[in-house]
Amino acid sequence: MTFDPNEPELDADAVAQRVDGAIENNEVALFMKGDELMPQCGYSERALGLIKQYRDDVEVIDTLQNLDAFRAELEAHSGWETIPQTFVDGEFVGGSDILTELEERGELAETLNVPDATAEESAATDDAEAPF
Repeated sequence: MTFDPNEPELDADAVAQRVDGAIENNEVALFMKGDELMPQCGYSERALGLIKQYRDDVEVIDTLQNLDAFRAELEAHSGWETIPQTFVDGEFVGGSDILTELEERGELAETLNVPDATAEESAATDDAEAPF
């Protein structure tokens, strides 16, 4: 069998089912170009790296299986057509830029529902405010 990069592997209906299922059935879903082993763009690689700092159990969906259909379907869910896109508990969080901002503000772990993230942040804040 010959691989034709111009021929989508998934039709639009299959993409819609894949997007709906991934968002509904996973606590954290990352739609990106490429997969965990071979991200195919820098933004996707950055988003994956940021998430993987806190979570190993992220569902990664390769949008290159039919990029146009994934863009259209994701835009219907999030209002954005850019990829990568991250969803947590069925809610759109953002792409690599938003994940980076959340990380810089110390909010990414909590956004990704990391167990004890709120307790760790509170302890760090308490330690920073405690006089020595």
